Amino acid sequence: MSTRARAGQVHLNAFLKPPGEYLAAWRHPEAVAGAGVDVRHIASMVQRAEAALFDAIFLADLVGVPLVSQDVLSRVSVVNDSFEPTTLLAALSTLTTHIGLIATASTTYNEPYHLAGAFASLDHLSHGRAGWNLVTSLNDGEAQNFGLDAHVEHSARYERAEEFFDVVCGLWDSFDDDAFLRDQASGAYFDPDRVHRLDHVGRHLRVAGPLNAARPPQGRPVIVQAGSSEAGRQLASRAADVIFTHHPDLGSAQEFYRDMKDRAERFGRDPGHLKILPALSTIVGATRYEAEDKADRLRGLLHPAVALSHLSYWLGGYDLSGHPLDGPLPELPLTNQSQSAQRRIYDMARREELTIRQLAQRITDDAGTIVGTPVDIADHIEAWFTGYAADGFNVIFPYLPGTLDDFATGVVPELQRRGLFRTAYESRTLRGNLGLPRPQSRWATVPAPLTR
Repeated sequence: MSTRARAGQVHLNAFLKPPGEYLAAWRHPEAVAGAGVDVRHIASMVQRAEAALFDAIFLADLVGVPLVSQDVLSRVSVVNDSFEPTTLLAALSTLTTHIGLIATASTTYNEPYHLAGAFASLDHLSHGRAGWNLVTSLNDGEAQNFGLDAHVEHSARYERAEEFFDVVCGLWDSFDDDAFLRDQASGAYFDPDRVHRLDHVGRHLRVAGPLNAARPPQGRPVIVQAGSSEAGRQLASRAADVIFTHHPDLGSAQEFYRDMKDRAERFGRDPGHLKILPALSTIVGATRYEAEDKADRLRGLLHPAVALSHLSYWLGGYDLSGHPLDGPLPELPLTNQSQSAQRRIYDMARREELTIRQLAQRITDDAGTIVGTPVDIADHIEAWFTGYAADGFNVIFPYLPGTLDDFATGVVPELQRRGLFRTAYESRTLRGNLGLPRPQSRWATVPAPLTR
């Protein structure tokens, strides 16, 4: 690759789904089948990611089990057997020192006061390394755990999410940074002039405040968002520090990158303070033959019914079993689940003229998986970074710990050799390592410094 002209370096987030993203990863001979609830094993993987200087780890979450066939569900581990992520990250904060700790939490099936307290606590526990992946949830299985028959309508979810974000940020600003005096001699624990009630009354939420927690070390935890629908893009461009996204090719990634940076600027933000991290799934080998062999062995572990059910899930829960597997994907309307994912799958099926069988295999494999050598992976990263399609990558690991170790020991040194990735952490906080400013409190009168 040619010498890059773009300033800065690549950011890397480790998307950890013990024992791996692939639906049959728990069957891999290298896997710990019960990794989802094995805190020592998870901690060892997080420590490996920290040794490789990843910016952060990310733990996804659902607040319900998908409404799919019990036979299919009984053949996967990811949604059935895992820790609640903020609880797990609290434990991991004591076993790590630099790596960021990002958890998913839903704005649809939580209340802002609860989440504000949980993430403020995580930021204090980790000394400034917390991140919140702000989501609106996905499916009816989640809704039915919260007194509803069906998932909240798409636009209503995003309306609530916009308001929810504002309330949580307001709660994090309840106490000024210097409010807590803790003066044992005088008996003054905090300065009452430096605490602020929120008194929010909105369309979806009514929250008085203040939050019963000191302002987070980062001012507020790093905000991550992954919606790519129109409503998702608007929320992300206004609220997010980091965007997780998914694109099948460089051109679509560049279009999204330009669009999101432009939207952020229209909100009065510095576009450089919005980090865009497309998904990057990798299987790495010393040679391409070795990498392909690893991929083939992994594919051989997946039950066909799981692949078809996985496709149906991402198409909004439609049962495809009545359609010919070797025929085209039928026309199906968008549902109330992740509409950007549904559009991406439809576009792929039409563009590449895939049968249902082929499409199920592609979706299960993750069409973005790059199977190759460390140089192949680094070439892809460099092309997307220098081509202004990405500020870094949300690295997905098909099976763990193997693909994490291969990336850490093969790809990371190649990126460092090219000057594309750090050789030491710049900061002890997640904002500092991402090059993001510490947000100023809404009550502050002087500018906030960069987080270090």
